[in-house]
Amino acid sequence: MKTKTETRRLAMLKAAAEVFREVGFERASMSEIGARIGGSKATLYRYFPSKEGLFFEVMDQAKQTELQAILNALNPDANDLKQELLRFGTKLLTLPYSPEAVAIRRLAIAESGRAGIGKACFEWARSPVEKRLAEFLGKAMKRGILCSGNPKTAAMHFLSLLEAELLQRVLLGVIESVNSDAISGAAGRAVDAFLCGYRADGESHRVEQTVRHGTG
Repeated sequence: MKTKTETRRLAMLKAAAEVFREVGFERASMSEIGARIGGSKATLYRYFPSKEGLFFEVMDQAKQTELQAILNALNPDANDLKQELLRFGTKLLTLPYSPEAVAIRRLAIAESGRAGIGKACFEWARSPVEKRLAEFLGKAMKRGILCSGNPKTAAMHFLSLLEAELLQRVLLGVIESVNSDAISGAAGRAVDAFLCGYRADGESHRVEQTVRHGTG
């Protein structure tokens, strides 16, 4: 019975995700979502307390696997900081650019001021990544690999560098799709720019030259 109930719940979440993407949060109705699975809004309310609660569940499901993969991509004991940041950055940039991920991100932004949706999405998706990255960078600072500073601020700086080249252009439709070459290039330049500002050893000058001349 439990398996059947979970299957039903997942079907509801899939139908809700489709409706939210098609018409947005405000125009979506519990009745329409229920109809997609051959049920009614009363059936939905037995599983989810409100439309807002259903939307949160859709967002949560969309990011769970991706978020775990991102968090697992950082090894605090790695000896090569640059390679570890490259691996993490590439993993992070690989995930958000599927058509479904872009649609979910656009929807979350559009509805961010409604019922605490924006804050909830941040707490689910962004905050854990910032926290995990800050822990990693803090350990690198203690080891003398990075300059001493606020690890949380450093994490925000690095994440912003990773998103600088592609994210806004994809969300605004300037770029239709992102390939692996664009991702690896953006990740590499973001890592070099970050290390240029934060690296504590003499290699920072070499990194600065790489950033300055770039690859276009």
